Amino acid sequence: MKKAIIAFGMILMAAPANADIISKHSTSIQLTVDAAASQATRLGSSYSVSGSNVSATLGGLTAPASATAAATMNSGTYTQTTAGSAFSFTETFNQGDAIPSNTTITSGVAPSLPAFGSVTTTAGGVAGSLAGSIDSAGALSVTAGGAGTSATGQFVAEITVK
Repeated sequence: MKKAIIAFGMILMAAPANADIISKHSTSIQLTVDAAASQATRLGSSYSVSGSNVSATLGGLTAPASATAAATMNSGTYTQTTAGSAFSFTETFNQGDAIPSNTTITSGVAPSLPAFGSVTTTAGGVAGSLAGSIDSAGALSVTAGGAGTSATGQFVAEITVK
């Protein structure tokens, strides 16, 4: 028992541990208003023909007259092979997109949207009442805006013991 008391007393006499405690706090806010955007895809010309009991001098695509024009169709000549017999015939032509002359972008602004076969356009955001603030105590406040906006507030606390 005496030995246990002596050992306990020695533990109590040990020097206190020295430790550094570091505390870091940061607050941030990010406000975003989406820009208007358009994505246009120029579609090419296509031609196809199929049939049975038909003889053909096939048509096809004619090369465009300029680099900005679309290809055109050259009609073929088709006749029924056996008169009075059943036949089938299909000819399909899709004219592609020509490049309009007003698609040059100047100072980041397109004068008008191109009239291509596939165009996706999104409206720009509306800031409305979008707002964010951080006071001197680090408390943050975020106010929602209109369509096409986002507001993100973040508080980070870091404690390090060395």
